[in-house]
Amino acid sequence: MLLLCLLLCVPVSPPGFARPAKRKPNIIFILADDLGYGDLGSYGQRRIKTPHLDRMAREGIRFTDFYAASPVCAPSRASLMTGRHQGRAYIRGNSTKAPVPGQSGAAQRRLPLRPSDVTVAEVLKSAGYATGVIGKWGLGEPDTTGIPNRQGFDYFFGYLNQTHAHSHYPEYLWRNRERVPVTKGTYSQDLFTTEALQFVRREQGRPFFLYLSYIIPHANNELGRETGNGMEVPTDAPYSNESWPQQQKNYAAMVTRMDADIGNLLALLKQLGIDDDTIVFFNSDNGPQGRDEGGFDPEFFASHGQLRGIKRDLYEGGIRVPLIARWPGRIKAGQVSREAWANWDFLPTAAALAGVKAPHAIDGVSMLPALFGRRARGREYFYWEFHEGEFAQAVRLGRWKAVRKGFDKPVELYDLQTDLGETRDRAARHPRVVRRVEVIMKSARTESEFWPTRSEPTEQANRTESQRVAAGRQLQRVRESGLVEASSSTGFRVTPL
Repeated sequence: MLLLCLLLCVPVSPPGFARPAKRKPNIIFILADDLGYGDLGSYGQRRIKTPHLDRMAREGIRFTDFYAASPVCAPSRASLMTGRHQGRAYIRGNSTKAPVPGQSGAAQRRLPLRPSDVTVAEVLKSAGYATGVIGKWGLGEPDTTGIPNRQGFDYFFGYLNQTHAHSHYPEYLWRNRERVPVTKGTYSQDLFTTEALQFVRREQGRPFFLYLSYIIPHANNELGRETGNGMEVPTDAPYSNESWPQQQKNYAAMVTRMDADIGNLLALLKQLGIDDDTIVFFNSDNGPQGRDEGGFDPEFFASHGQLRGIKRDLYEGGIRVPLIARWPGRIKAGQVSREAWANWDFLPTAAALAGVKAPHAIDGVSMLPALFGRRARGREYFYWEFHEGEFAQAVRLGRWKAVRKGFDKPVELYDLQTDLGETRDRAARHPRVVRRVEVIMKSARTESEFWPTRSEPTEQANRTESQRVAAGRQLQRVRESGLVEASSSTGFRVTPL
């Protein structure tokens, strides 16, 4: 009887949990720059070699329905850091439409994070984590409130300015608040990997958060306009003998080089004996760049996979990106999850990993259960907006994906369950879903003084709150109509019509 009691009292780990964690886990978030959904072998790529990331996917979990907050750099990273989608984030574009007070020159169009913006680094720092960001930042010019060391990071090495980050052979980089010269001919990717390995060695004795923000495979746009090939890399190996255009060889070599660097990082975790204490995420900030950026052709490798659109599009190809997570002994190997989530969910997920509360006023939700193969907290919708060119919005509502290009333009509606490539507009057949989407497009956002959407931005901003409240009431009436129900797979769905 005693033996039976002992057996019954042994705790049983839920699916995905092999054993309890010994301590707060180290968290490494690796972000590629302009890597497409279809650029990794584990996501269907057949030409570009990514053996280390493919192994990482086999040893962990790969998500098929993960989204960036924006189809371009700075706003996507702002949402990643602060947990807010683009309807409520402070930074909503690479460049503002209104000048930033107190700044001059090009910095007038670079909006920095504010002291009041709470980043994932600040949340983890409060939990006792050492925090570091290496690579591209893009959320604050020098001496502004947005620099990493004023946003919760103990250590920073890399580019502050995203345009500066176009050059893979920079003349200088930043170490914390100091501008440091770089030896001519030095490839910044190699410096970032070296710095990342040093950070891990240095901080291995306590929980750490490393945000490794590579600039691969982003093009040097300026070099591309000058020469036709802006894909900078020291060598095009192992693709030198391929009969591909040089831009394609270079792009593939960049991705494979990054893959090897990530392999070195994972090997170090094992060497130091902290592999089981470290969760590693791999992600991209938006979809693949177009031909106008470095001469790279995204169609050549089908970098967007089966998806429509590329960088700067709110169709799936511009915002759906790879996400792989690996945590030996904790995340069950070989999982493929269709759970939908987005990069603004990373902050609350990291907070849950660290055992602390996330800030209240965010849009993200903890996806910790999804990492272990279980259902996460449901949500009603995902929302995007984009301000380059004509203002555009998008909503995902379960199986439905809506896109609208301009306030006065019609809503396009696609059924992702049967039309992942967004080729058949179903708006005319499902007017109730369209009405629901239109309500969300009004209620999910607030007006931004730096990215105004009307010809009279001040007046519009004054009306924003009352309009948001009215739209919220309309949204509640739509909910009560029975149009929205719970879903066992994504946490939300629209009742079929």
